[in-house]
Amino acid sequence: MTPRTLIRGGLVVTAAEEVHADVLIEAGRIAALAAHGSAAAASFTADTVIDATGRYVVPGGVDAHTHMEMPFGGTTASDTFETGTRAAAWGGTTTIVDFAIQSVGGSLRAGLDAWHEKADGRCAIDYGFHMIVADVHDRTLREMDALVEEGVTSFKLFMAYPGVFYSDDGRILRAFQRAAANGGLPMVHAENGIAIDVLVRQALEAGRTDPRVHGEVRHALLEAEATHRAIQLARVAGSPLYVVHVSAEQALAELTAARDLGLPVFGETCPQYLFLSADNLAEPDFEGAKYVCSTPLRPREHQAALWRGLRTDDLQVVSTDHCPFCFAGQKELGRGDFSRIPNGLPGVEHRMDLLHQAVVEGRLSRRRWIDVACAAPARMFGLHPRKGTLAPGADADVVVYDPHAEQTLSARTHHMNVDYSAYEGRTLTGRVETVLSRGVPVVDRGRYVGRAGHGQYTPRGLCQYL
Repeated sequence: MTPRTLIRGGLVVTAAEEVHADVLIEAGRIAALAAHGSAAAASFTADTVIDATGRYVVPGGVDAHTHMEMPFGGTTASDTFETGTRAAAWGGTTTIVDFAIQSVGGSLRAGLDAWHEKADGRCAIDYGFHMIVADVHDRTLREMDALVEEGVTSFKLFMAYPGVFYSDDGRILRAFQRAAANGGLPMVHAENGIAIDVLVRQALEAGRTDPRVHGEVRHALLEAEATHRAIQLARVAGSPLYVVHVSAEQALAELTAARDLGLPVFGETCPQYLFLSADNLAEPDFEGAKYVCSTPLRPREHQAALWRGLRTDDLQVVSTDHCPFCFAGQKELGRGDFSRIPNGLPGVEHRMDLLHQAVVEGRLSRRRWIDVACAAPARMFGLHPRKGTLAPGADADVVVYDPHAEQTLSARTHHMNVDYSAYEGRTLTGRVETVLSRGVPVVDRGRYVGRAGHGQYTPRGLCQYL
Protein backbone atom coordinates (compact mmCIF):
# COMPACT_ATOMS: atom_id res chain seq x y z
CA MET A 1 0.00 0.00 0.00
CA THR A 2 1.25 3.47 -0.90
CA PRO A 3 1.48 5.69 2.21
CA ARG A 4 -1.25 8.29 2.44
CA THR A 5 -1.31 11.72 4.05
CA LEU A 6 -4.46 13.47 5.21
CA ILE A 7 -4.65 17.23 5.79
CA ARG A 8 -7.70 17.70 7.95
CA GLY A 9 -9.80 20.61 9.17
CA GLY A 10 -8.43 23.54 7.17
CA LEU A 11 -9.99 26.07 4.86
CA VAL A 12 -8.96 25.04 1.35
CA VAL A 13 -8.40 28.16 -0.76
CA THR A 14 -7.84 27.94 -4.51
CA ALA A 15 -8.29 30.51 -7.26
CA ALA A 16 -11.76 29.05 -7.86
CA GLU A 17 -13.24 28.40 -4.42
CA GLU A 18 -12.95 28.37 -0.65
CA VAL A 19 -14.25 25.33 1.20
CA HIS A 20 -13.68 23.68 4.57
CA ALA A 21 -12.35 20.39 3.29
CA ASP A 22 -10.04 17.51 4.07
CA VAL A 23 -7.34 16.73 1.51
CA LEU A 24 -6.17 13.17 0.89
CA ILE A 25 -2.74 12.66 -0.68
CA GLU A 26 -1.43 9.45 -2.20
CA ALA A 27 1.59 8.69 -4.41
CA GLY A 28 2.57 12.36 -4.60
CA ARG A 29 -0.79 13.51 -5.96
CA ILE A 30 -4.04 14.88 -4.59
CA ALA A 31 -6.23 11.76 -4.35
CA ALA A 32 -9.46 13.35 -3.11
CA LEU A 33 -11.06 16.30 -1.34
CA ALA A 34 -14.20 16.12 0.75
CA ALA A 35 -16.09 18.59 2.90
CA HIS A 36 -14.88 18.44 6.48
CA GLY A 37 -17.27 16.39 8.59
CA SER A 38 -18.91 14.74 5.59
CA ALA A 39 -19.33 10.99 5.21
CA ALA A 40 -16.78 11.02 2.40
CA ALA A 41 -14.21 12.74 4.59
CA ALA A 42 -14.92 10.32 7.42
CA SER A 43 -14.01 7.45 5.11
CA PHE A 44 -10.50 8.80 4.44
CA THR A 45 -7.72 6.76 6.03
CA ALA A 46 -4.10 7.82 6.14
CA ASP A 47 -0.72 6.95 7.63
CA THR A 48 -0.01 10.60 8.46
CA VAL A 49 -2.57 13.17 9.54
CA ILE A 50 -1.84 16.92 9.53
CA ASP A 51 -4.23 18.99 11.62
CA ALA A 52 -4.95 22.23 9.74
CA THR A 53 -7.66 23.53 12.05
CA GLY A 54 -7.65 27.33 11.96
CA ARG A 55 -5.30 27.30 8.97
CA TYR A 56 -5.57 27.79 5.23
CA VAL A 57 -4.68 24.91 2.96
CA VAL A 58 -3.45 26.40 -0.32
CA PRO A 59 -1.56 25.26 -3.43
CA GLY A 60 2.19 25.66 -3.39
CA GLY A 61 3.27 28.91 -4.96
CA VAL A 62 4.58 29.09 -8.53
CA ASP A 63 7.27 31.75 -8.94
CA ALA A 64 7.64 32.11 -12.70
CA HIS A 65 10.55 34.58 -12.66
CA THR A 66 13.77 33.77 -10.82
CA HIS A 67 17.47 34.08 -11.59
CA MET A 68 19.53 31.63 -9.55
CA GLU A 69 23.30 31.77 -10.13
CA MET A 70 22.84 34.39 -12.85
CA PRO A 71 26.01 36.15 -14.07
CA PHE A 72 25.52 39.92 -14.24
CA GLY A 73 27.71 42.99 -14.06
CA GLY A 74 30.94 41.15 -13.34
CA THR A 75 29.51 39.03 -10.56
CA THR A 76 26.95 36.25 -10.04
CA ALA A 77 23.63 36.16 -8.18
CA SER A 78 24.34 34.95 -4.66
CA ASP A 79 21.65 32.26 -4.44
CA THR A 80 22.48 28.90 -5.95
CA PHE A 81 19.73 26.56 -7.07
CA GLU A 82 20.21 24.76 -3.77
CA THR A 83 20.00 27.80 -1.48
CA GLY A 84 17.41 29.62 -3.59
CA THR A 85 14.95 26.75 -3.84
CA ARG A 86 15.32 26.02 -0.15
CA ALA A 87 14.43 29.63 0.63
CA ALA A 88 11.52 29.43 -1.80
CA ALA A 89 10.17 26.41 0.06
CA TRP A 90 10.41 28.25 3.38
CA GLY A 91 8.13 30.86 1.83
CA GLY A 92 5.55 28.42 0.48
CA THR A 93 6.74 28.34 -3.14
CA THR A 94 6.98 24.81 -4.52
CA THR A 95 7.81 25.50 -8.19
CA ILE A 96 10.11 28.03 -9.82
CA VAL A 97 10.67 28.81 -13.49
CA ASP A 98 14.20 30.12 -13.90
CA PHE A 99 15.90 31.64 -16.96
CA ALA A 100 18.49 29.77 -18.97
CA ILE A 101 20.67 32.17 -20.96
CA GLN A 102 21.91 31.97 -24.53
CA SER A 103 25.28 33.67 -24.85
CA VAL A 104 25.85 35.90 -27.87
CA GLY A 105 27.35 33.70 -30.55
CA GLY A 106 26.22 30.56 -28.76
CA SER A 107 23.26 28.26 -29.19
CA LEU A 108 20.06 28.00 -27.21
CA ARG A 109 20.92 24.35 -26.56
CA ALA A 110 24.27 25.18 -24.99
CA GLY A 111 22.62 27.77 -22.73
CA LEU A 112 19.89 25.39 -21.66
CA ASP A 113 22.39 22.59 -21.00
CA ALA A 114 24.46 24.92 -18.82
CA TRP A 115 21.42 25.76 -16.68
CA HIS A 116 20.43 22.10 -16.40
CA GLU A 117 23.92 21.41 -15.09
CA LYS A 118 23.57 24.15 -12.47
CA ALA A 119 20.20 22.87 -11.23
CA ASP A 120 20.29 19.09 -11.64
CA GLY A 121 20.31 17.28 -8.29
CA ARG A 122 20.42 20.52 -6.28
CA CYS A 123 16.84 21.80 -6.05
CA ALA A 124 14.57 21.38 -3.04
CA ILE A 125 11.44 22.00 -5.12
CA ASP A 126 10.35 21.44 -8.72
CA TYR A 127 11.64 23.74 -11.44
CA GLY A 128 11.39 24.58 -15.13
CA PHE A 129 13.16 26.93 -17.49
CA HIS A 130 12.40 29.85 -19.76
CA MET A 131 14.98 30.62 -22.44
CA ILE A 132 16.64 34.03 -22.76
CA VAL A 133 17.27 34.63 -26.47
CA ALA A 134 20.22 37.01 -26.70
CA ASP A 135 21.25 36.38 -30.31
CA VAL A 136 18.45 35.97 -32.87
CA HIS A 137 19.50 34.35 -36.14
CA ASP A 138 18.32 31.51 -38.39
CA ARG A 139 19.74 28.72 -36.24
CA THR A 140 18.31 30.26 -33.08
CA LEU A 141 14.85 30.37 -34.63
CA ARG A 142 15.05 26.69 -35.57
CA GLU A 143 16.16 25.85 -32.05
CA MET A 144 13.11 27.61 -30.63
CA ASP A 145 10.91 25.02 -32.35
CA ALA A 146 12.87 22.14 -30.82
CA LEU A 147 12.76 23.62 -27.33
CA VAL A 148 8.98 24.05 -27.47
CA GLU A 149 8.67 20.36 -28.31
CA GLU A 150 10.61 19.40 -25.19
CA GLY A 151 8.84 21.68 -22.75
CA VAL A 152 10.73 24.98 -22.79
CA THR A 153 7.83 26.99 -24.13
CA SER A 154 8.65 30.64 -23.35
CA PHE A 155 11.35 32.91 -24.71
CA LYS A 156 12.58 36.17 -23.25
CA LEU A 157 13.83 39.08 -25.35
CA PHE A 158 15.49 42.19 -23.93
CA MET A 159 14.80 45.70 -25.15
CA ALA A 160 17.35 46.88 -22.54
CA TYR A 161 21.06 46.27 -21.82
CA PRO A 162 22.73 47.08 -25.17
CA GLY A 163 25.87 45.02 -25.59
CA VAL A 164 24.66 42.32 -23.19
CA PHE A 165 21.18 40.92 -23.86
CA TYR A 166 19.70 43.62 -26.11
CA SER A 167 17.81 42.74 -29.30
CA ASP A 168 16.75 45.36 -31.83
CA ASP A 169 13.20 45.55 -33.16
CA GLY A 170 13.98 43.45 -36.22
CA ARG A 171 15.33 40.58 -34.14
CA ILE A 172 12.46 40.82 -31.72
CA LEU A 173 9.99 40.72 -34.59
CA ARG A 174 11.60 37.58 -36.03
CA ALA A 175 11.48 35.83 -32.65
CA PHE A 176 7.84 36.85 -32.20
CA GLN A 177 7.01 35.48 -35.65
CA ARG A 178 8.64 32.17 -34.79
CA ALA A 179 6.71 31.96 -31.52
CA ALA A 180 3.48 32.66 -33.39
CA ALA A 181 4.22 29.61 -35.51
CA ASN A 182 5.43 27.19 -32.82
CA GLY A 183 3.06 28.14 -30.00
CA GLY A 184 5.70 29.54 -27.66
CA LEU A 185 5.06 32.55 -25.44
CA PRO A 186 7.39 35.53 -26.04
CA MET A 187 8.39 37.52 -22.96
CA VAL A 188 9.99 40.95 -23.01
CA HIS A 189 11.97 43.14 -20.67
CA ALA A 190 10.41 46.36 -21.86
CA GLU A 191 12.71 49.36 -21.43
CA ASN A 192 14.24 51.54 -24.16
CA GLY A 193 17.82 50.55 -23.49
CA ILE A 194 19.35 52.77 -26.19
CA ALA A 195 17.78 55.91 -24.74
CA ILE A 196 18.54 54.83 -21.16
CA ASP A 197 22.25 54.50 -22.00
CA VAL A 198 22.28 58.11 -23.25
CA LEU A 199 20.75 59.29 -19.96
CA VAL A 200 23.20 57.19 -17.95
CA ARG A 201 26.20 58.76 -19.69
CA GLN A 202 24.79 62.25 -19.24
CA ALA A 203 24.15 61.66 -15.52
CA LEU A 204 27.67 60.34 -14.89
CA GLU A 205 29.23 63.20 -16.86
CA ALA A 206 27.28 65.60 -14.62
CA GLY A 207 28.68 63.89 -11.51
CA ARG A 208 25.38 62.28 -10.53
CA THR A 209 26.52 58.90 -9.25
CA ASP A 210 24.18 57.95 -6.37
CA PRO A 211 21.91 54.88 -6.50
CA ARG A 212 18.77 57.04 -6.71
CA VAL A 213 19.89 58.18 -10.18
CA HIS A 214 19.42 54.59 -11.40
CA GLY A 215 15.67 55.09 -11.11
CA GLU A 216 15.72 58.54 -12.64
CA VAL A 217 17.54 57.58 -15.85
CA ARG A 218 15.37 54.49 -16.35
CA HIS A 219 12.41 56.80 -16.85
CA ALA A 220 8.86 55.45 -16.54
CA LEU A 221 8.07 56.82 -20.01
CA LEU A 222 10.88 54.68 -21.46
CA GLU A 223 9.27 51.61 -19.93
CA ALA A 224 5.91 52.68 -21.36
CA GLU A 225 7.39 53.40 -24.81
CA ALA A 226 9.06 49.99 -24.97
CA THR A 227 5.90 48.27 -23.77
CA HIS A 228 3.90 49.99 -26.51
CA ARG A 229 6.50 49.04 -29.11
CA ALA A 230 6.57 45.40 -27.98
CA ILE A 231 2.79 45.22 -28.20
CA GLN A 232 2.81 46.56 -31.76
CA LEU A 233 5.56 44.14 -32.82
CA ALA A 234 3.54 41.27 -31.37
CA ARG A 235 0.49 42.47 -33.30
CA VAL A 236 2.47 42.53 -36.53
CA ALA A 237 3.83 39.04 -35.82
CA GLY A 238 0.45 37.66 -34.74
CA SER A 239 1.97 36.44 -31.48
CA PRO A 240 0.95 36.68 -27.84
CA LEU A 241 3.12 38.73 -25.46
CA TYR A 242 4.05 38.56 -21.78
CA VAL A 243 5.67 41.67 -20.30
CA VAL A 244 7.84 40.97 -17.27
CA HIS A 245 8.24 43.07 -14.11
CA VAL A 246 5.82 45.90 -14.96
CA SER A 247 6.60 48.77 -12.60
CA ALA A 248 5.16 51.97 -14.11
CA GLU A 249 1.59 53.19 -14.29
CA GLN A 250 2.16 54.32 -17.90
CA ALA A 251 3.41 50.88 -18.97
CA LEU A 252 0.39 49.24 -17.36
CA ALA A 253 -1.84 51.64 -19.29
CA GLU A 254 -0.34 50.30 -22.53
CA LEU A 255 -1.14 46.73 -21.48
CA THR A 256 -4.65 47.70 -20.44
CA ALA A 257 -5.33 49.40 -23.77
CA ALA A 258 -4.10 46.36 -25.66
CA ARG A 259 -6.22 44.00 -23.59
CA ASP A 260 -9.24 46.26 -24.14
CA LEU A 261 -8.72 45.56 -27.85
CA GLY A 262 -8.86 41.84 -27.11
CA LEU A 263 -5.16 41.26 -27.79
CA PRO A 264 -3.40 38.27 -26.14
CA VAL A 265 -1.14 40.50 -24.05
CA PHE A 266 -0.26 39.66 -20.45
CA GLY A 267 1.77 41.22 -17.66
CA GLU A 268 3.43 40.47 -14.38
CA THR A 269 4.49 42.68 -11.55
CA CYS A 270 6.64 41.93 -8.51
CA PRO A 271 6.35 42.53 -4.76
CA GLN A 272 9.08 45.18 -4.82
CA TYR A 273 6.95 47.43 -7.04
CA LEU A 274 3.93 46.91 -4.79
CA PHE A 275 5.66 47.46 -1.43
CA LEU A 276 8.84 49.47 -2.08
CA SER A 277 9.43 52.73 -3.91
CA ALA A 278 11.98 55.21 -5.22
CA ASP A 279 12.28 56.45 -1.63
CA ASN A 280 14.30 53.30 -0.93
CA LEU A 281 16.69 54.07 -3.78
CA ALA A 282 17.29 57.46 -2.17
CA GLU A 283 18.35 56.02 1.21
CA PRO A 284 21.63 57.68 2.34
CA ASP A 285 25.15 56.26 2.71
CA PHE A 286 24.83 54.09 -0.41
CA GLU A 287 22.06 52.04 1.26
CA GLY A 288 19.93 52.75 -1.81
CA ALA A 289 22.15 50.33 -3.74
CA LYS A 290 20.33 47.47 -2.02
CA TYR A 291 17.23 48.42 -4.00
CA VAL A 292 18.74 48.74 -7.47
CA CYS A 293 16.84 46.53 -9.91
CA SER A 294 15.50 46.90 -13.43
CA THR A 295 12.86 47.96 -14.14
CA PRO A 296 13.55 50.31 -11.21
CA LEU A 297 11.49 51.09 -8.16
CA ARG A 298 9.09 53.92 -8.96
CA PRO A 299 7.65 56.81 -6.96
CA ARG A 300 5.02 55.55 -4.55
CA GLU A 301 2.09 56.90 -6.59
CA HIS A 302 2.57 54.11 -9.16
CA GLN A 303 1.58 51.48 -6.60
CA ALA A 304 -2.14 52.21 -6.65
CA ALA A 305 -2.28 51.56 -10.40
CA LEU A 306 -0.45 48.24 -10.03
CA TRP A 307 -2.81 47.04 -7.28
CA ARG A 308 -5.75 48.07 -9.45
CA GLY A 309 -4.26 46.18 -12.39
CA LEU A 310 -4.06 43.04 -10.27
CA ARG A 311 -7.70 43.38 -9.22
CA THR A 312 -8.92 43.99 -12.79
CA ASP A 313 -6.73 41.23 -14.30
CA ASP A 314 -4.79 43.62 -16.50
CA LEU A 315 -1.84 42.16 -14.58
CA GLN A 316 -2.18 38.41 -14.22
CA VAL A 317 0.90 37.26 -12.30
CA VAL A 318 3.06 38.30 -9.36
CA SER A 319 6.59 36.88 -9.64
CA THR A 320 9.70 37.96 -7.78
CA ASP A 321 12.45 38.48 -10.39
CA HIS A 322 14.57 37.06 -7.56
CA CYS A 323 18.16 37.97 -8.44
CA PRO A 324 20.06 38.61 -5.20
CA PHE A 325 23.44 40.27 -4.81
CA CYS A 326 25.04 40.81 -1.42
CA PHE A 327 25.56 44.39 -0.33
CA ALA A 328 29.12 43.64 0.76
CA GLY A 329 31.35 42.94 -2.20
CA GLN A 330 28.63 42.91 -4.86
CA LYS A 331 26.31 45.92 -4.66
CA GLU A 332 29.39 47.83 -3.51
CA LEU A 333 30.89 47.40 -6.98
CA GLY A 334 28.84 50.47 -7.89
CA ARG A 335 30.20 52.90 -5.30
CA GLY A 336 30.86 56.09 -7.21
CA ASP A 337 29.03 54.86 -10.33
CA PHE A 338 25.39 53.76 -10.01
CA SER A 339 25.57 52.06 -13.42
CA ARG A 340 27.94 49.44 -12.00
CA ILE A 341 25.59 48.33 -9.21
CA PRO A 342 24.42 44.78 -10.01
CA ASN A 343 20.72 44.92 -10.83
CA GLY A 344 18.54 42.66 -8.71
CA LEU A 345 16.71 42.10 -5.44
CA PRO A 346 16.15 39.10 -3.17
CA GLY A 347 12.51 38.09 -2.72
CA VAL A 348 11.72 34.45 -3.50
CA GLU A 349 11.10 33.67 0.18
CA HIS A 350 8.61 36.44 0.88
CA ARG A 351 6.25 36.64 -2.11
CA MET A 352 3.44 34.52 -0.65
CA ASP A 353 3.58 36.30 2.71
CA LEU A 354 3.66 39.81 1.22
CA LEU A 355 0.67 39.02 -0.96
CA HIS A 356 -1.17 37.60 2.03
CA GLN A 357 -0.53 40.92 3.76
CA ALA A 358 -2.39 42.48 0.82
CA VAL A 359 -5.32 40.19 1.71
CA VAL A 360 -5.13 41.35 5.33
CA GLU A 361 -5.16 44.98 4.16
CA GLY A 362 -8.10 44.45 1.79
CA ARG A 363 -6.16 44.96 -1.45
CA LEU A 364 -6.77 41.43 -2.74
CA SER A 365 -9.27 38.68 -1.97
CA ARG A 366 -8.01 35.34 -0.72
CA ARG A 367 -8.83 33.68 -4.03
CA ARG A 368 -7.09 36.42 -5.99
CA TRP A 369 -4.03 35.93 -3.77
CA ILE A 370 -3.88 32.31 -4.84
CA ASP A 371 -4.68 33.19 -8.44
CA VAL A 372 -1.81 35.63 -8.98
CA ALA A 373 0.70 33.61 -6.93
CA CYS A 374 -0.19 30.02 -7.91
CA ALA A 375 -2.89 29.36 -10.51
CA ALA A 376 -2.26 32.13 -13.07
CA PRO A 377 1.50 31.52 -13.37
CA ALA A 378 0.82 27.79 -13.70
CA ARG A 379 -1.69 28.42 -16.51
CA MET A 380 0.47 31.08 -18.16
CA PHE A 381 3.43 28.75 -18.45
CA GLY A 382 1.81 25.41 -19.17
CA LEU A 383 1.92 23.81 -15.70
CA HIS A 384 -1.77 23.75 -14.82
CA PRO A 385 -3.56 21.67 -13.47
CA ARG A 386 -0.51 19.73 -12.32
CA LYS A 387 0.62 22.84 -10.44
CA GLY A 388 -1.19 25.85 -9.00
CA THR A 389 -4.35 24.20 -7.68
CA LEU A 390 -5.66 21.55 -5.28
CA ALA A 391 -7.73 19.05 -7.24
CA PRO A 392 -7.70 15.29 -7.72
CA GLY A 393 -4.74 14.38 -9.93
CA ALA A 394 -2.74 17.54 -9.22
CA ASP A 395 0.71 17.26 -7.72
CA ALA A 396 0.44 17.35 -3.94
CA ASP A 397 2.23 20.69 -3.66
CA VAL A 398 0.40 21.93 -0.58
CA VAL A 399 0.97 24.70 1.96
CA VAL A 400 -0.63 24.81 5.39
CA TYR A 401 -0.73 28.52 6.13
CA ASP A 402 -1.37 30.23 9.46
CA PRO A 403 -3.22 33.46 8.60
CA HIS A 404 -2.91 34.86 12.13
CA ALA A 405 0.79 34.35 12.92
CA GLU A 406 2.88 37.51 12.93
CA GLN A 407 6.43 37.70 11.65
CA THR A 408 9.03 40.41 11.14
CA LEU A 409 11.15 40.12 8.02
CA SER A 410 14.89 40.39 8.54
CA ALA A 411 18.20 39.30 7.07
CA ARG A 412 18.89 37.69 10.45
CA THR A 413 16.08 35.20 10.00
CA HIS A 414 15.54 34.73 6.26
CA HIS A 415 17.00 31.77 4.39
CA MET A 416 18.11 33.43 1.15
CA ASN A 417 21.88 33.56 0.64
CA VAL A 418 22.14 37.32 0.78
CA ASP A 419 23.33 39.68 3.51
CA TYR A 420 20.38 42.08 3.61
CA SER A 421 16.59 42.07 3.39
CA ALA A 422 14.75 44.43 1.08
CA TYR A 423 11.95 44.35 3.67
CA GLU A 424 14.02 44.64 6.85
CA GLY A 425 11.82 45.22 9.90
CA ARG A 426 8.50 44.92 8.06
CA THR A 427 5.88 43.11 10.15
CA LEU A 428 3.47 40.81 8.33
CA THR A 429 0.41 38.87 9.41
CA GLY A 430 0.42 35.30 8.08
CA ARG A 431 3.11 32.65 7.85
CA VAL A 432 3.85 29.34 6.19
CA GLU A 433 3.64 26.46 8.63
CA THR A 434 4.00 23.26 6.61
CA VAL A 435 4.97 22.69 2.97
CA LEU A 436 4.60 19.51 0.94
CA SER A 437 6.22 19.07 -2.47
CA ARG A 438 4.64 16.19 -4.39
CA GLY A 439 3.39 14.91 -1.04
CA VAL A 440 6.82 14.97 0.62
CA PRO A 441 7.33 17.34 3.58
CA VAL A 442 9.84 20.11 2.89
CA VAL A 443 8.89 22.39 5.79
CA ASP A 444 7.22 20.73 8.79
CA ARG A 445 5.62 23.08 11.33
CA GLY A 446 8.31 25.69 10.86
CA ARG A 447 11.23 23.25 10.55
CA TYR A 448 13.07 22.57 7.29
CA VAL A 449 13.06 18.87 6.46
CA GLY A 450 13.69 19.03 2.70
CA ARG A 451 16.76 18.03 0.75
CA ALA A 452 18.68 19.06 -2.31
CA GLY A 453 17.73 16.84 -5.21
CA HIS A 454 14.10 16.29 -4.25
CA GLY A 455 13.02 18.89 -6.80
CA GLN A 456 12.44 17.60 -10.30
CA TYR A 457 12.83 19.31 -13.64
CA THR A 458 9.31 19.87 -14.99
CA PRO A 459 8.77 20.25 -18.75
CA ARG A 460 5.96 22.68 -19.55
CA GLY A 461 3.12 22.79 -22.03
CA LEU A 462 1.94 25.82 -23.97
CA CYS A 463 0.33 28.90 -22.44
CA GLN A 464 -3.19 27.95 -21.36
CA TYR A 465 -4.63 31.45 -21.80
CA LEU A 466 -4.41 31.22 -25.60
